[in-house]
Amino acid sequence: MSEVRFPYDVDDRGRTAGADPDRHVRDLVEQVLFTSPGERVNRPDFGCGLMQLVFGPADDTLAAATQLTVTGALQRWLGEHLEVRDTAVSAGDGSVTVTVSYLLRRTGELTTETFRRGLP
Repeated sequence: MSEVRFPYDVDDRGRTAGADPDRHVRDLVEQVLFTSPGERVNRPDFGCGLMQLVFGPADDTLAAATQLTVTGALQRWLGEHLEVRDTAVSAGDGSVTVTVSYLLRRTGELTTETFRRGLP
């Protein structure tokens, strides 16, 4: 095992649970999306501030700006693992939904994942 599963988990043997390489990239995307800048001590600019969208006005300008922010953050932090093809961001009812299509650089496989988070 070379990749640690996110969120952190323990396997049946009581050891740190691992993730296959494709699942690990998916986990990394989730971390970039839902980490707010300033949340990580040694990487204060890591993340994309997506959860702030829940508190903003729901209009096309904010949606477009958020989409660009998400794409830029994924390219910056995960560019060696994936190539972002498309992102879609929507917010409503206290939750954020993000759909990301990306090309895995390791395999050349096109993957689409949807992530959803509500307010705590």
